Amino acid sequence: MNNMLIIGQYVPGSSFIHRLDPRTKITIIFFFVFFIFFANSLLSYGILTLFSVGSALATRIKVSYIIKGLTPVWFLILFTFLLHLLVTKDGEVLFRVFTYPIYTGAIIQGTAISLRFFLLILVTSLLTLTTSPIEITDAIENLLHPLKKIKFPVHELALMMSISLRFIPTLLQETEKISKAQASRGVDFKTGPIKERIQAVVPLLVPLFISAFKRAEELAMAMEARGYQGGEGRTKLRELKVGPLDWVALLCFILIIVALFVTRK
Repeated sequence: MNNMLIIGQYVPGSSFIHRLDPRTKITIIFFFVFFIFFANSLLSYGILTLFSVGSALATRIKVSYIIKGLTPVWFLILFTFLLHLLVTKDGEVLFRVFTYPIYTGAIIQGTAISLRFFLLILVTSLLTLTTSPIEITDAIENLLHPLKKIKFPVHELALMMSISLRFIPTLLQETEKISKAQASRGVDFKTGPIKERIQAVVPLLVPLFISAFKRAEELAMAMEARGYQGGEGRTKLRELKVGPLDWVALLCFILIIVALFVTRK
């Protein structure tokens, strides 16, 4: 289970994407999430797909690892596509499934929304795959630094986000261990009526919550033992610097956005 979700996992490397400043990556991903909703043509979606897949290949992470890590997302993408087939009734009737009409508009809209969802998950996953939790914390704190003027706890917020991302693989691994332990005691999670399956999840959730709270308490005690007092007066081991690679990446992304608007209908 730990290898079935790439969100929150960091894969060390020396690729072009790995060497980018984390602030650059966060900025590009932020605007990508915003501008992807402006795509409304086959060519514009093709440009965004080329950018997303090209970025994934540029990380030099095995494609099989990324595809396997996106396994839980495929169900949501398929569900989104099927939902549009059932709900959308635009265009002409293309064919019928057991007398139920399937419209051309439903296929077009379902494909567009599903592709948009896939690209969002893929691009945002590249951030955690190529950026360590410490770098993400420093980047978020730096980007939100102006909010300190209004007494906003920027450092604490960045730290919480970083810890949350870091704990995703840990909790998945813990869930796998507990589920195997419960299965060895006769708990069946896969067969039987829906009601019995839901009841079987309770023995899994209770120890998982207890383990999560225990880990949180241990982390808090470890931070206090090391004299953690928040962001005031803290120095950084590595200072973030924007280099030539970052400007090249930003320029390429700007060209992608320009091409997106040019190819819109």
